[in-house]
Amino acid sequence: MIIVHHLNNSRSQRILWFLEELGVPYQVQRYQRDPQTMLAPPELKKIHPLGKSPVIVDGDLTLAESGAIIEYLQEAYDAQGLFIPTDHHARQQYRYWLHYAEGSLMPLQVMKLVFGRLGQPPIPWLLRPVAGAIGKGVQREYLDKQIATHRDYLEQHLSKSTWFVGNEFSAADIQMSFPLEVMAARGSLDGCPKLRGYLQRIHTRPAYQRALEQGGPYELLS
Repeated sequence: MIIVHHLNNSRSQRILWFLEELGVPYQVQRYQRDPQTMLAPPELKKIHPLGKSPVIVDGDLTLAESGAIIEYLQEAYDAQGLFIPTDHHARQQYRYWLHYAEGSLMPLQVMKLVFGRLGQPPIPWLLRPVAGAIGKGVQREYLDKQIATHRDYLEQHLSKSTWFVGNEFSAADIQMSFPLEVMAARGSLDGCPKLRGYLQRIHTRPAYQRALEQGGPYELLS
């Protein structure tokens, strides 16, 4: 049986969701973030050297990285091809969104989180005003503008189709869900009816709801 090493409020929630969509039995090994640093606990390094989540164990295979895990699960357990398009052009779009989520969109969200905390501990208190001002400046002059560019790009894309690869739900939508939920939690999707509608469609899927029950509280901080 597949074991999902699941960290609260993390990308691993979408792995639980995909397993629910696939109907594949799995077990959840839960880990909690440090409440001060928000980092994963050191116990995860016993599973994978980088000590991050998600990580799955399937027999003698231990696999990290959301995109790699989703690709593996689709290839290994989606025998009917329900979560990957068959058309050649659509297949390339599927591959694009599968990599875009973590390669282009999510790094901006991580940078925004890091620069947003520059005025907080463990920065020495004497340096916090300067560090905080630098963090706000980087967000205002660079990150927020970049995020807005991506947001508008995604909003326009979803004005043409229901899901990211045409009108059929695919595993690419599962991969895209996490950065968009982070953006929504931070208020970055205000004025974007297509993206908000997309998240609403995701949230009403029965498999998504079952995954929330398995993964526990899921609150993405702004």
